[in-house]
Amino acid sequence: MPRTFSYSLRVAAIEAAKPKDKIYALTDGGGLHIDVLPTGTKVWRYKYRFAGRRDKITIGRYPAISLKQARMIHEALQEAVQRGEDPKTIQLEGFTGTRVKPTGPTFETYARQWVEDTLYYRSATYRAQQLRWLESYVFPVIGGQPLTSVAPGDVLGILDSLRGTPTTAEGVRSLIQRVYNYAIRNLQADSNPALMVRGAVSVPKKTHHRHLLEPELANFWRLIPRQGAHFTTQAATQLLVYTMVRKSELIRSRWNEYDLDSGLWDIPAERMKMRKRHRVYLSRQAVDLLKRLKTMTGHQDYVFPSIYAGTGRMAPMGEASLNHFFKRMDFGVPDFSPHGIRGTTATLLREHGIRSEVVELLLSHAPRGQVETAYNHAELAGERKEALQFLADYLDKLIQSPE
Repeated sequence: MPRTFSYSLRVAAIEAAKPKDKIYALTDGGGLHIDVLPTGTKVWRYKYRFAGRRDKITIGRYPAISLKQARMIHEALQEAVQRGEDPKTIQLEGFTGTRVKPTGPTFETYARQWVEDTLYYRSATYRAQQLRWLESYVFPVIGGQPLTSVAPGDVLGILDSLRGTPTTAEGVRSLIQRVYNYAIRNLQADSNPALMVRGAVSVPKKTHHRHLLEPELANFWRLIPRQGAHFTTQAATQLLVYTMVRKSELIRSRWNEYDLDSGLWDIPAERMKMRKRHRVYLSRQAVDLLKRLKTMTGHQDYVFPSIYAGTGRMAPMGEASLNHFFKRMDFGVPDFSPHGIRGTTATLLREHGIRSEVVELLLSHAPRGQVETAYNHAELAGERKEALQFLADYLDKLIQSPE
């Protein structure tokens, strides 16, 4: 079928294209274009319509694929669409312009299947994060390529665009590696391109969040109600300390998990890091705080509903809300974050004679050497209840000391 468009790009224009803050495209014609990434990498892509929907396929990087080669591949892909074939089934590697070879699934198709097959037991939040990374950083670059055609250089191109956030870069690389590990086990791939570029991005060593000394904890505790934050934010911060749970476990909690009359909070296994149900023995102060909070949010499902949920769809408090609140608090310890709470409370309890086994259970850590099936929510219940009550009482005493 004769062409109904004219190619317009020139090599000089491609060479002269400079990177910008965001990806931008140089259009050649017929859906063929070249994306210029913030890193300076230039990638050929083809936009087309197939089976009633718009789609996009990555052809490869420039100048490894020249302008002439890109157009030859583009014409073959267009012909496939006109024949009613999905161009994502076309083998591009080593393409000569005279032959196309069908291959297996595209990376995007297989990666989405991997999420369904292997992450079903993880939390919805975790699965959403993995998909968000794939959709934001990976699919736009290699999603349309056949699974078996992705090369280490393609993965390296993705990492190059993320060098400003090395932890995310390594997380994305590891994610791609896990997809290929699964593909290799299922005889869908022979090699792992992400494994071959391991170490390409230097990741800073993790730093442990330091705990607060008792005078610092007293200043922190006094300052919470003085910040002018919404009461739900203040209550969430105080309950983090009273309960010693992780931030995500608290802000996603629902009222049906609590028995305030008995002073119990049972966190379901799917929201726990260790995938084991965890019981919190609430102190009197925690129960009083939750009762006050219930008069405000008890008509909602979530204990900490989103303050800004204007769409009619209720959601729990955002992950960043407490982080922002902590950043605003000036009590002499810069960069203190919600992650430091658990270390602070655990250290305080140990220093006041609470057994390590009890503290570990309060942190929902299975004691070392103990098999998983032996850990249950009732273990050392009395000591755990006493420890959390001691913590709440001690906080009351701390803020009575001179400022």
